[in-house]
Amino acid sequence: MAVHEILRMGDPRLLRRAEPVARTGTPELDALIRDLFDTMHAAGGAGLAAPQIGVNLRVVIFGTGEVLTRYPDAAPVPPTVLINPVLERLGQEQDEDWEGCLSVPGLRAIVPRYRALRYRGLDPSGQPIDRTVEGFHARVVQHECDHLDGMLYPMRVRDFSRFGFTDVLFPEGLKPSDD
Repeated sequence: MAVHEILRMGDPRLLRRAEPVARTGTPELDALIRDLFDTMHAAGGAGLAAPQIGVNLRVVIFGTGEVLTRYPDAAPVPPTVLINPVLERLGQEQDEDWEGCLSVPGLRAIVPRYRALRYRGLDPSGQPIDRTVEGFHARVVQHECDHLDGMLYPMRVRDFSRFGFTDVLFPEGLKPSDD
């Protein structure tokens, strides 16, 4: 178990399309997942993708299982390991909300995301995951899975008047979550 350095925007490794995981249930994959959770918790994030620690594999983790103080109105997102995810949007409706990212520290922006989606993939032992979600849960999954395709949230910003440094945007200390 180890806490890794989180790559920051500008690092070309964040712009690659991650490779599928060929085998689940391996000691190497188990170690990667432990490291992702250790790194996410140390950084105070709500999710993390393998490419953010320099591992070019289609693995994301997200969720805390509890209400986050930064999102008191959001339902808790169950802690999840999602391998080789496939996202399917359910409808065209989008919501806009504040996002941050551990790879883009100190900045926030309003980002559009699909309101509802179905996601599928594998858990660490290779068992299928198939969930239909909406709201904050859907936002977190989309954000993390974007990392697997070399996409950072600033690439989705439509209105740069609503993009800036957290301490300037929220001088009273209101802080939307990282990742």
